[in-house]
Amino acid sequence: MSVPASRAAPTRGRGRDVGLRALTAVALLVDAAVHLHLAPGYQAGSPQGIGQGTLFLLESAAAALAALAVLLRGSRAAYAFALLVALSAFAAVVLYRYVDLPAFGPFPAMYEPVWYFEKAASAGAEGAGAVLAGVGLARTRTRYRAPAR
Repeated sequence: MSVPASRAAPTRGRGRDVGLRALTAVALLVDAAVHLHLAPGYQAGSPQGIGQGTLFLLESAAAALAALAVLLRGSRAAYAFALLVALSAFAAVVLYRYVDLPAFGPFPAMYEPVWYFEKAASAGAEGAGAVLAGVGLARTRTRYRAPAR
C-alpha cells in the first residue's frame, strides 16, 4: 500500500533537516567552546566598561543557546537567532583582525592583527554556522508553504 503524496511530503526531507540542524549546532558549539576557552586570557579589559573576556563569555553563551534552539526546535526563529549570532561573531573577528577600531562606549579596543589556531577555528565555525543557519532559514521558509492548487 502506497502512502499518499500529501502524507509523505513532510517526512521526505527529515534526514536532511536533522543533519542540517546537527551541523549548525556543531558549528555554534565550536564557536562557544573557543570563546569560553579564550575568555580568561582577555579578561583584563577597560575598568569602566565591558572587558573583552566578558564579551567572549556573552558570545559563548549566545552561541550555546542558539545551538540548543536549533537542535531542539529547528524553527525559523531558531535558525534566525543562530544566523544572527554566527554572522555577528564572524563579522566581529574579521573586522577586529583587519581594522584598528578605538574603544567606544563601554566596549574596549579589540584590534588583534594576527591569526592563531583558536581564532581561525572560531572564525571558520562562525562562518560555517552562518551559512548553515542561512540555509536552514531558507529551508524552513519554503517547507511550510501551502501547496499550489
